[in-house]
Amino acid sequence: MRLKDKKQNKPGKNEDLTFSLKLEDPEKIKAKKTILNKTVQQLDLTKTTSVADIVEGFAGMSVQARNLGQCAQVFEQMLTDPARPTILLGLAGPLIAGGLRKVIRDMIECNLVDVVVSTGAILYQDVYQAKGHQHFVGDPEADDRVLRDLLIDRIYDTYVDEEKFWETDCWIGKFADTLKPGNYSSREFLRLLAGTLEDPNSILKTAAKHGVPVFAPALNDSSIGIGLTEHYHRKKVKNEPHLSIDSIRDNYELTQLVVKSKATAAIYVAGGVPKNYINDSVVMSYIFGRDTGGHKYCFQVTTDSPHWGGLSGSTLKEATSWGKVSKKASSAMAFVEPTVALPLVVSYALQKNLSKNRKRLRLNWRGDILADLSAV
Repeated sequence: MRLKDKKQNKPGKNEDLTFSLKLEDPEKIKAKKTILNKTVQQLDLTKTTSVADIVEGFAGMSVQARNLGQCAQVFEQMLTDPARPTILLGLAGPLIAGGLRKVIRDMIECNLVDVVVSTGAILYQDVYQAKGHQHFVGDPEADDRVLRDLLIDRIYDTYVDEEKFWETDCWIGKFADTLKPGNYSSREFLRLLAGTLEDPNSILKTAAKHGVPVFAPALNDSSIGIGLTEHYHRKKVKNEPHLSIDSIRDNYELTQLVVKSKATAAIYVAGGVPKNYINDSVVMSYIFGRDTGGHKYCFQVTTDSPHWGGLSGSTLKEATSWGKVSKKASSAMAFVEPTVALPLVVSYALQKNLSKNRKRLRLNWRGDILADLSAV
């Protein structure tokens, strides 16, 4: 690169000093053209008629719009791949408090996912609403001391009724009383719990209806865990056998599901335990003498940042170093808050009817053994 001074002499009163910035090396000129070969597309809302159109337009933009558009594209690849990968959905964060219960339920109902891995809190709040209780609009600047006196719990800008939480906790404990004492995986326990729910908009109810397994590997870290602890204590006092959740059995069951799948794909909403659990199921495949090669597709929407070194914000590229994500995977990651991001990506899939030719996955469990996995 050379900076040419076209005027070698000192300019006079009416003369301009003109410079020319120009590449002269042919190889650099060629390399520059290769890099500058695709223009950023300006979103034209006068030509969009659906959310799917907008999300598709995002992919040609920049910053997080482009990343979110790419997440939608990866989702489309998952759903239309003839190899029919098993799609695992990881859920963390205040998603039901944020208003996403029906969105998640519809992902199951419309055959967009095959397995759900969730925090216990999300599933508890699904049960809480299925029992007729609600989340309420709150104020993040509220006086929490006043809320405590009124038995109102705050989840950022959402309120829940602590009295109804306590009632639901105890109901779960009483439900556990009806089951045969012993160890249960979270999947088995949640399936049985779903059988008591009547709300058609329940995530657990819908999953049970379609045979979609739901895992909560940290179930104890939730109000479901509180209810089960209440059950445990009452049985202990009476010196009676009790029910317990076996988290290692969770590992065993999900890993079988991964091993028996032709391929796997992952959706991570936020991060936390569900993200790591879905990824560790790939790592654990060696127990069954398999190397699955990692997830074939994956995308994540989160607000966590990679530079802190934590799992929730860690990039999918980093997961490749662990063998959790395939070296050839199609992946995308958008740093967008999930109550904004997930409805957009799911709308894209629903409005384009991407699952229309996708068969349902059928699982045949015999205790903790996955006897058969097939698409019908």
